[in-house]
Order: sequence, then C-alpha cells, then structure tokens
Amino acid sequence: MPTIKTFLLPDLGEGLTEADLLTWEVAVGDTVALNQCIAEVETAKASVELPSPFAGTVTALHAEEGATVDVGSPFIDIRTDDGPDLDPAPAAGPSRSQDVDAGAKPEREPVLVGYGVADESVSRRRSRTETSTGRGAPMDSTKSAASSMSTISPDAYATVKPLAAPPVRFAARADGVDLADVTPTGKHGQITRDDLQRYREARSVGASGTGADNERDVPTPRHTADEERTPIKGVRKHTAAAMVRSAFTAPHVTEFVDVDVTPTMELLERLRQAKPFQGVRLTPLSLVAKALLIALRSNPSVNSSWDEDTQEIVTKHYVNLGIAAATPRGLMVPNIKGANALGLKDLALALTDLTTTAKEGKTGPADLADGTITITNVGVFGVDAGTPILNPGEAAILCFGSIRRRPWEFKGDIALRSVTTLSLSFDHRLVDGEQGSKFLAAIADILSDPINLIALN
Repeated sequence: MPTIKTFLLPDLGEGLTEADLLTWEVAVGDTVALNQCIAEVETAKASVELPSPFAGTVTALHAEEGATVDVGSPFIDIRTDDGPDLDPAPAAGPSRSQDVDAGAKPEREPVLVGYGVADESVSRRRSRTETSTGRGAPMDSTKSAASSMSTISPDAYATVKPLAAPPVRFAARADGVDLADVTPTGKHGQITRDDLQRYREARSVGASGTGADNERDVPTPRHTADEERTPIKGVRKHTAAAMVRSAFTAPHVTEFVDVDVTPTMELLERLRQAKPFQGVRLTPLSLVAKALLIALRSNPSVNSSWDEDTQEIVTKHYVNLGIAAATPRGLMVPNIKGANALGLKDLALALTDLTTTAKEGKTGPADLADGTITITNVGVFGVDAGTPILNPGEAAILCFGSIRRRPWEFKGDIALRSVTTLSLSFDHRLVDGEQGSKFLAAIADILSDPINLIALN
C-alpha cells in the first residue's frame, strides 16, 4: 500500500552541517522518478542538485526557497506507490529517512551521499522526468495532485520552466528577476547571462518611463532608498568565516617587489604565435604561475602548512595551485591538482578550464579542497598591488598586480617598460623573512629574465 516517506537533508560531503535551498525543482502534487532532481542547494563548498531517493508523488515541502536547512532535517515528503519500496538501506549511524510504514523492505538504493550504494542499473543514468508544473511552489501550495500528474516532453518543458545555469539563476534572484520574463537565446532555450543583462537594461528603461515596457509589472530588488541588505549564505558565508579565522590565527607578513616584465611580455607574444600553443589561451597569469612553480623548487618551505594538533610544519612535495576567482557565488579558490608536474602548455589549459568552470558556477567541492599555495590576480581589475589574506591552511599567497608602461632605468637610460608589482603574504610561523624574501625575489628574477621559464620548464 502507499507509503509516505520523509527525505532528510543528507551530509553533502566533508562534514557540512547545513545547506541553503536555492530552488525547488518540484512542487506538492508532482510525480517524481528515482534520482530525478528535486532541488538545488548551495553548501559552503558548492552548488549541488539533489536527486530524489524515492519514486512517487510529492506530498510536502519542508523548506522555502532561500532558507538554510540543517543536515538531518526533514526536507521533502514523497508518497510511494504500490510496488518495490525505494527507501534506501539503512547505513551505520542515524537513519537518513523516516518511513511511515515501518514494515516496508528496501529493494534498491539511490545514488546520494549518505544513502549507500546505488543499484547499478540506476547509477548509469539520471532520470530527468519533469512534470507540467515546472518550478516548485511555496510550502503552502494548494495545487491538486491531479493537476500535476501529466508529463510533458523536454521541448515543451522549456516553455514551462525557464532553463538557466545556477549562476544565472542566482544573479536573477539577487536582482529580483523572474526568469519566466526573460527571453532565452541560448542552446535548447537556455537563458544566458547576456539574456539576463538585456532584460535588466530593458527593465531599467521601462522603469524610467522612457521605453516600450514601462507598463510591465517588473519585480525589483527589495531595498529602501538609503540601504539594501543582502543575506550572506553558502560560499560567501563560508569565505567570510574562513578569512576571519585566517586573519586572526596566522601571523601575516606581506612583502612587495616591482618587476620589469618586458621580456616576459615579449616572450608571451612569441609563444602565442608558436605552433604548439595554437588554440591555447596564454595569459600573463600563465607565466606568473609557471614562475611561481619554478621558484618553489628552491624554496619548498613556502609550500607548507601548520598542523595545529601536533604543532608541526608539514612541507608538501606536491603543489595544488589555487587561483582566487571572483564568481557569481562569491570569491572561490579552486586549485590545479599536481600543478608542479605540468608543463607550460598543460598549465595554461588547466588555468583556462579552472577559471571557466568557476565562472559558470560548476566548481565542485573537490576542486576547492587541499590547496597548498595561491595566486590572486588583482591586475585584471586595474589594481597595482594588495596585501591578500592567506587561504586557510596555506603558508603563502602571491598577489599579481596590473602591468603598466612606466619609466624605468634600462641599460643606463630611462625607457618606458612593462612593470608590475608582486606582493607575497605569508604565515610567519611557517616562513621566516629570509625564506619569504628569497621566494619572492626568485619569482621576480624569472619574470625579468624569462629564459628560466624555458630552461627550467
């Protein structure tokens, strides 16, 4: 007989205790398939789509969009139909589901962190069967089950539920935009960032009464004339807490050096024309990253961490190079695993992949974990220098400033040269002044005479 099952929010990895509910993908009365996406949530690490561990009909949603949900709290109720019980097998520790029918027997298990191993036939695919209702409804939805039982084709579904990547949905929510009002131009009817921007501009014109859309009822962000409040959740909340811990637990020291990088910029242009680098996005950051990796070989103490439990310095013989990236979800520092083993071409490809993935909001928890040293590129914002805060658990962070044409002494004369400022913040428990200075000077030497980028590559 039918059984009501309550799905508890699982631990989505690395001992996280809560998640923010971004969007419901189902509503009360919808039918869902096993492993169908039911909601998108954001943890301190990443944005995650939650698959349903049961097949049946949604009877209750226990949280509203925008709410913070504790791990282990009721998340959604689903009434399963007659047939195999799809409740996951109990794992060690507290149960991850509450079953009204205690006599039901599990026969197969869904793919979900904290819910055991999936049936092989299910794990090879992910069901995306959708209902005619599209987006999830509020908790007090009174929509009847009969009105939401029919299914539609993927093409028709695009006309009901706006298709957009998580960063676009996040930006739309922050700006008070209903994506149903935005005209999509992306592949398969997906709403792109450009679509959202065009809608913002049209709305701005309409709000001023000078455009054709001024009669349209367009939602606006909730704020007063004097201030606007934005809740800090997910990645931004995690980043804020981590930076406070880092700033007040690690004794920071920052050193600066100005570098004539004219030879490096000339080499960059030659490499871009070279056949092996055709189709590769080579940037100044690519060469700075390579210079840092080379300098680490003779300054390994900078690639270390502090073990608080044992009061020991742990020097790493591998480099997971973090790149600070500004994304729609806030500051993130994904890292390139084993960057020390990469040649310049592979490093440039890895950097491109890393930054593209971060900007698209697809960075996963594994990409953010286990970094050993970081570069932050403030030059892309036209900033000359900075005193960056260490990424927690790391000994150093290199800040790369803008490259500008400046008067510079060159071969006894004053000439216009391409000059940048590098700054290095380091944990003085792990790196003393001499070690930090030698490391920063080594990077500067390589960039001022980039023959070492080739000789030591």
